[in-house]
Amino acid sequence: MNPFLIKYPFLLRKLYPNRLTRLEAEKTIYLSFDDGPIPEITPWVLHTLEQYHAKATFFCIGDNIRKNPKIFQQILKGGHRVGNHTFNHLNGWKTKTDAYVNNVLKAEESLLENRGEKRDNREKRKETESKNKKGKTRNHETGEQNPQLATQNFQSQSLNLKLFRPPYGKIKNSQAAELVKQHYKIVMWDVISGDFDHRISKEKCLSNVLKNTSEGSIIVFHDSIKASEHLKYVLPKVLKHYTEKGFAFKSL
Repeated sequence: MNPFLIKYPFLLRKLYPNRLTRLEAEKTIYLSFDDGPIPEITPWVLHTLEQYHAKATFFCIGDNIRKNPKIFQQILKGGHRVGNHTFNHLNGWKTKTDAYVNNVLKAEESLLENRGEKRDNREKRKETESKNKKGKTRNHETGEQNPQLATQNFQSQSLNLKLFRPPYGKIKNSQAAELVKQHYKIVMWDVISGDFDHRISKEKCLSNVLKNTSEGSIIVFHDSIKASEHLKYVLPKVLKHYTEKGFAFKSL
């Protein structure tokens, strides 16, 4: 038995329809990796993905970007996408909203600085985002975009959206609303592998993925030391299994 929910709960999908958990995409799977970049495992992940011509999305901790800028550059050079995972891996349920949002924005500075984007260019981009945001329909309860509009437009607008995944999957509605105002798309998951949890075997971790993944699934792995043992066993097998079935691996 898993000590966590492998599939993102149906009730939460209904309560928060704008939080991305999967996409309608034929023969496509969306791999994601949380908590890096770190030298102990992220380069191995990149090498393994390259062997299968797979693209993924890396939700990076700002402090790890600061410590490992060259590895962050390797992610970008590999054609992968990066998202925000706070600067200090904060638990939203245990953090005040202002402190949480400021920590996300601090991480965003690390993301942008290590992309080589100069401050004046960042300010221009923010002005453009603000103009583009005007007139969009809102869900007043959560501050998020209208569900139907969000679903229809995500793939066409995805490169213009800043991606954010809350550590532990824990975020308050007030925090989510503020981040949406800052032009973030909150990304959760469809399937969580459990690679971080040593209470389950590496075989069970693999089974979690293979038994629950379908077309359009967003899968969570972790490029962390804690998860590395399970990840090194599971990731090559997942890539091989779905490649042989004709699936493609894309970034969000």
